[in-house]
Amino acid sequence: MFKVRKPAVAGYFYPSDPDELKSVIESLLTNSEPPIKAKNIFGIVSPHAGYLYSGKTAAYAYNLIKGKNIETVVIISPSHGEYFPGISIFDGDAYETPLGTIQLNKIMTEKLTGTGKLIFKGILGHKTEHAIEILLPFLQVVLKEFEIVPVVMGDQGKRFISELSSILAEVIDDKTLIVASSDLSHYYSKSKAHELDSIVERRINNFEYEKLRDDLEKGNCEACGGGPIVAMMQSASMLNKKKAVVLHRSDSGDISGDNTKVVGYLSAAIYGD
Repeated sequence: MFKVRKPAVAGYFYPSDPDELKSVIESLLTNSEPPIKAKNIFGIVSPHAGYLYSGKTAAYAYNLIKGKNIETVVIISPSHGEYFPGISIFDGDAYETPLGTIQLNKIMTEKLTGTGKLIFKGILGHKTEHAIEILLPFLQVVLKEFEIVPVVMGDQGKRFISELSSILAEVIDDKTLIVASSDLSHYYSKSKAHELDSIVERRINNFEYEKLRDDLEKGNCEACGGGPIVAMMQSASMLNKKKAVVLHRSDSGDISGDNTKVVGYLSAAIYGD
């Protein structure tokens, strides 16, 4: 039986009509030109809020990979709805969006899950999680044929980050892209959000993933997908791809006009020479 993870937030976080969805994404891409034109892209950071709020910021990252020869996308997501002590890769065959189905890379999934107990195949973290799903239509618009490895971190502790980053560094190739899915601080004033989110921005720009991990653990800053970001950067470091740039940063108040309780967003690229 072909097991497909159906859309859970279409019509809520993004349009459910295929034509409207594609039009919205193409419009966002048109107005989001990235500040660099790096060729050797290892991974990107993408926010995962509704397209109205974070779509423009996300589009800066997807413009950077548009048309590139990428065969597999490993998407690393936090788990918003359930905690579990491990890292879960969907045990089915495909994820579906209004733009069609995307097959899983079963070979890479087996490699990632075959070396220990911390990373496993399952449905945990995938049933209603939006942080992977809403990134997929962007990928479907900017890339040609590709497969995915949808990864949900039920625990973002240090040992889970280390396990994931080490295995990723062993199994990925130059036709694989890693996407770390994350928003930033939640429900602070715009000025306080700027203070917190600037720390994340600085750590990424300076490629200081260990300091970012420490800042997140100490509560100096916030990122719901901080573990995915650190894991991606750590695996990049193992492969000597140590350049990073924040492409765009914003918050929900830029759209809503309400600056009393905002959510922060950031897109970034990790790349090599």
